[in-house]
Amino acid sequence: MSEPKRLHPIAAVINCIKQLKELIIPFLVFVVFGSKNGLFQLFASLGVIVLVLIIGILTWLRFTYRLEDGELRIEYGVFVRKKRYIPFERIQSLDLSEGILQRPFGLVKVKIETAGSSGEAEAVLTAISKSQATIIQQALSFAKDGTSIDEQEVVKDEKETILYQITPKELFLLASTSGGVGVVISAVIAFIFQFEEIIPYEKVFNGLENFISSGVLVVSLLVFIGFLVAWAAALIGTMLKYAGFTVKKNEDDFIITRGLLEKRQLTIPLHRIQAIRISENLIRQPLGLSTVYIESAGGSATDTESTREMLVPIAKRNVITTILSPYLPEYNLETSILSAPRRSLKRYLFRGFVYMLPIMAVSVLFFRPWGYLSLLIVIPAMFLSYLKFMDAGWKVDHQQLTLRYRTIIRNTIFMKRNRIQSLVMKESYFQNKNKLASIEATVMSGSGGTGGRVVDLEKKDVEGIYEWYSYTK
Repeated sequence: MSEPKRLHPIAAVINCIKQLKELIIPFLVFVVFGSKNGLFQLFASLGVIVLVLIIGILTWLRFTYRLEDGELRIEYGVFVRKKRYIPFERIQSLDLSEGILQRPFGLVKVKIETAGSSGEAEAVLTAISKSQATIIQQALSFAKDGTSIDEQEVVKDEKETILYQITPKELFLLASTSGGVGVVISAVIAFIFQFEEIIPYEKVFNGLENFISSGVLVVSLLVFIGFLVAWAAALIGTMLKYAGFTVKKNEDDFIITRGLLEKRQLTIPLHRIQAIRISENLIRQPLGLSTVYIESAGGSATDTESTREMLVPIAKRNVITTILSPYLPEYNLETSILSAPRRSLKRYLFRGFVYMLPIMAVSVLFFRPWGYLSLLIVIPAMFLSYLKFMDAGWKVDHQQLTLRYRTIIRNTIFMKRNRIQSLVMKESYFQNKNKLASIEATVMSGSGGTGGRVVDLEKKDVEGIYEWYSYTK
């Protein structure tokens, strides 16, 4: 592929749509607060659209890529010509996806991620054929193996094993037990309040107050319907996103594909895996269901999907072990967890109460008499604090450190000693009096780090973990 190649012409359309999306807010401001001359606004808007179309086409015409001398070479720029040469040895992974515009033409979008990339991907090929994407993948694979490959030689018989494939039942469980409802409601509210200068909120709220006084039952029914609609929207969105979720394993990589409207394929090299995380939210945990994530190196701090990728969307805990143990034998996912000492419970409960105290104080002082209802939040706060205490734990198992902790979701993270970037032992004055301490371990993930923190463990246990990590032959 030494000859420069252009992206598919649909890339020009994608460029235009991307630019127009970025201009939506300025355009709305211009329409609402701009000139009162409607004819001027019309011609100005058409002029901007035509300019965006021209720039999109020129961007496509000036963008070329090629493989040459062990590098992916990209040249681009409308007014200033820029060149970017990416050596294959720096490329960590290729993320392939098929959007609504790419799929009808049999095209894919390729994101190139490197070890030193930060913020966005190192490079993006917006629309290329699947055969060209395969050539890039094979060239990358052969270059890392120290061999060479001709453009026409595409290896199609590489042995792959399917680790996991989501079933319709699991897809529905995944969607129905996710936290997407709150996200949908928050997004709708945030969108509505962008137009507070246009919508007469005062009249709306006054009418709403009169409506509420007319019947509590009707209002309750409408609220229920609203939440039902939000749940249905979140359900459909999650099912579309994770439909066809499949995990395959070849010699050195996990290959994850998912999505219905936008089909995405992500390749995660095994050597990039820094830790395994098992998460259980408040709905899934009583059902014995968990989600498995891979914490990986590369990517960026702002691109969390590149650093924490879902490996098993939803499954029973024993099924997770059955799926992953043959392919990740160095991790013991069934290790027993040692709990926090009983005397640390009062510290967990005290913290939960202190965190809620400012909310209760403000509500009682400024929103009487309804503010007194805020005192009831002590009950869920204490319950959550008790769950945090019950879930706090650790285990050192040969070369593996396991930490379990809860925010709202319970997380169990499995880390190999040679992958841990830092391990910090902390103890406050009051912890020292109670012979307690906290431990925090961090592994490399993206341009930063991730890991786990467990508070109020036995001090001697934390010291033992620290000695285990610090010991060298």
